Amino acid sequence: MADYPTFNTVLYDVPRERVARITQNRPEARNAQNTEMTYELNEAFNYANQDDDIRVIILAGSGPHFSSGHDMRGSGRPMSDFKPVGTWGNFTKPGMEGFMAREEEVYLQMCQRWRNIAKPTIAMVHGKCIAGGLMLAWSCDLCIASDDASFMDPTVGFGVNGVEYFMHPWELGARKAKEFLFTGDPLTAQEAYEAGMVNRVVPREQLEEYTLNMAEKIASKPAFALKISKLSVNQMLEAQGQQVALSAAMSLQELGHSHNLQVYGTAVDPTGVPAGIRR
Repeated sequence: MADYPTFNTVLYDVPRERVARITQNRPEARNAQNTEMTYELNEAFNYANQDDDIRVIILAGSGPHFSSGHDMRGSGRPMSDFKPVGTWGNFTKPGMEGFMAREEEVYLQMCQRWRNIAKPTIAMVHGKCIAGGLMLAWSCDLCIASDDASFMDPTVGFGVNGVEYFMHPWELGARKAKEFLFTGDPLTAQEAYEAGMVNRVVPREQLEEYTLNMAEKIASKPAFALKISKLSVNQMLEAQGQQVALSAAMSLQELGHSHNLQVYGTAVDPTGVPAGIRR
């Protein structure tokens, strides 16, 4: 058996030839993403990306749900335990300086790194995919969902503009994105498919096999051709202004947090957050 890397919050395996699978593994927390999971996901993506035998990467979740989003009970281990991978620093500075630095590093820049991995990536989504879970799915090139999957971003109710990797208009179109954000209502897998956010919807019991078969089919293509094909599509989105729009939305995210801190003394508006949940 190959000697694959091991992690505390993530599983790594190679279920098919040339196909790596990264599985979020905090089922007891419904795969809520804390700081440790963020950095371990990044390590796993890096490992798969540097393995010349791997051509496709699948991102999955263990337990009943793909992801319940960011762990709002706490970030787990402190930022000082991890080596930064982005361009930001000074994470312990007071006020919004440290807060914004942390959010840029662990949310926006991480998602951008994963989006730009030079290999095709597939999100295999089942159950609930909420808020930060959307960011993980949106970082991937393709999304295969089970028929019981649902997608939700409740963060406007928290007093901000949406999750930090603000892909809503690109994934759903402008009008549907506004409805999705304003109401906080979930989208079914079928609705997400009709909006173009999901590539395929399959029965839950067929999700793994279907995703593996698609990954295997893609992995049969020349590795370099896959890389430049992905790059061509991503460059087209960048030419349309995607990266500038993401940066602008992130600035508004921090404005929302700053407003909430001034008005409520907390980074989120407590009037819209479900009882017992605070960031």
